[in-house]
Amino acid sequence: MNDGDIRRVPAALAAILEDTGRLGFTMASEPKTGSLLRSFAAAKPGGRFLELGTGTGVGTAWLLDGMDATSRLDSVDNESKVQDVARHHLGRDPRVTFHCTDGAAFLARQPSRQFDLVYADAWPGKFDHLGPALDLVAPGGIYFIDDLLPQPNWPEGHAPKVEALVRDLDNRKEFAATRLAWASGLMILVRVS
Repeated sequence: MNDGDIRRVPAALAAILEDTGRLGFTMASEPKTGSLLRSFAAAKPGGRFLELGTGTGVGTAWLLDGMDATSRLDSVDNESKVQDVARHHLGRDPRVTFHCTDGAAFLARQPSRQFDLVYADAWPGKFDHLGPALDLVAPGGIYFIDDLLPQPNWPEGHAPKVEALVRDLDNRKEFAATRLAWASGLMILVRVS
């Protein structure tokens, strides 16, 4: 079995990746992560999903590919230039709402326990404002992060922050946690109480 042989991809993905390359944006989700996002979305019919860090919409496309017609996705990014790529290719889909705003401010405005999946792919909700992001996860819901293995775009001194985050998440008793040294380095938490 070759886990990198992902044959079914979202219809808009090739065009999104082309525009992503033109922008020089290098932080898009990789196919293995996307495939897992699609599976998570498919596992939650009628689900409410939150993506912190739209980027150019690569992860967004994978989430939408797994969602059913009654599911809803809120996707947040503070950079309109990159999020505009996602809006261009995915904005006609009524299941997604794009928010161009500060992630921390968005988190502060949300009622708790409302999302079946929180995909934190940005600084807010992962390395800061972690508590408010985790508070949004419904019982049985998933908190999912990537980029936990060393990445070429990590700033100097970032590795200890990743180690501290993983340790913190492992110790949260209200979640069952799984680490995966797969793709870019993943962590899956499911709210158990």
